[in-house]
Amino acid sequence: MRRIVVTEFVTLDGVMEDPGGAEKSKYGGWAFQFERGPEGDKFKYDELMASDALLLGRVTYEGFAAAWPSRTGEFADKMNGMAKYVVSTTLKRADWDNSRIIKGNVVEELSKIKAWDGGDILVAGSGQLVQTLTQHGLVDEYRLMVFPLLVGGGKRLFQGGGERLALRLVEAKPVGSGVLTLIYRPDRR
Repeated sequence: MRRIVVTEFVTLDGVMEDPGGAEKSKYGGWAFQFERGPEGDKFKYDELMASDALLLGRVTYEGFAAAWPSRTGEFADKMNGMAKYVVSTTLKRADWDNSRIIKGNVVEELSKIKAWDGGDILVAGSGQLVQTLTQHGLVDEYRLMVFPLLVGGGKRLFQGGGERLALRLVEAKPVGSGVLTLIYRPDRR
């Protein structure tokens, strides 16, 4: 069975909105103010190489689809070549290579996809989708890169309103200039 792995850039106050600034939001553009160093780069590289599919919400998909197809190199080749599942009720077309739109019962569809053989299914950004996956117990691992910054507002990774969920810390490691990588798994005891 495949695992669904949520990977997020997040500020110390829990904001995950527009880390690179491409969306030009009021709270965006904070992630690349900090050096994540070779260990941080390896963290992102290793998680991508262990995956064979991306699972994205519409907004994240559109941002990635605008940025990645023109890039080259091993990381870009992997991003462009892997299967992509886009959860959206409004998207009409998904033209980025190997993309499929999921419009129906998201939980049912993803439960089926998760049961197939293969590598991890990586979820980046996609805050609303992460909330749905979390609420339905579909996330197997949370991989967070926490940046030493308080932005004071913006979309938070966990907005609240969900059920209580205990997590077990698997790994914590400082990288770069004050960035912390954290890996958590649901504690299903």
